[in-house]
Formats: sequence, structure tokens, C-alpha cells
Amino acid sequence: MTEDKDIRGWITQLRKGLAELCVLACLRGGEAYGYELLRRLREFPGLSITEGTLYPVLNRAAEAGWVAMEHRPSVTGPPRRYYRLTSAGTKRLEGMIAAWREIGASVERLVR
Repeated sequence: MTEDKDIRGWITQLRKGLAELCVLACLRGGEAYGYELLRRLREFPGLSITEGTLYPVLNRAAEAGWVAMEHRPSVTGPPRRYYRLTSAGTKRLEGMIAAWREIGASVERLVR
């Protein structure tokens, strides 16, 4: 049972490490507010993250200029923060995708 717990912890850390790549990739498909991003990520098995992971990623990305944020009114409650990828964010994402492909291919060769 300890082994399963250890693997789950490793998977959690792996997801956290990939969160920035996944969030930026979701925004490549168009602007979204936080809950919508969480929903998009849930569509992909193994990529679901929590709000506690998502919002720090979005804040860091906004501070770095990779994501722009805009407050908009919501008909169902308080205003929502919409996020969109900037040109700097697109460039960052392209670099991350290239690195992911290289690392993924290397890991795949190694584990075979």
C-alpha cells in the first residue's frame, strides 16, 4: 500500500511540474476564466489540477507577461477574471512544447 501512496505523490509532483505548460496550452485555444480552465484540463485524463495549483500558475504567468487578465461582469455572480495568452506567452509555450517533446522522447527511449 505504501508503494501506491508513493506513486500517487510522484504523479502529483509531475502534474505540478507540468501545470504551467498545460495551462498555457489551454489558453492557446482561446481566453478563459479560471473554472473554465479547470474544466478544460479535466477533459484530459491525468491532467486535472486544483484551484490551489491553477491560480498561482496564472498569477506567475501574468507577472511574467505571458498571460493578460481582464475583469468582466458575470450574470451568475461576482466579476470573473478572464485570461488570454499574450505573444510573449505564445513564444514561451512554443519553447516549452519543444522541450517537452525532446524530454518526452528521451524518457520514452529510456524506459523501453
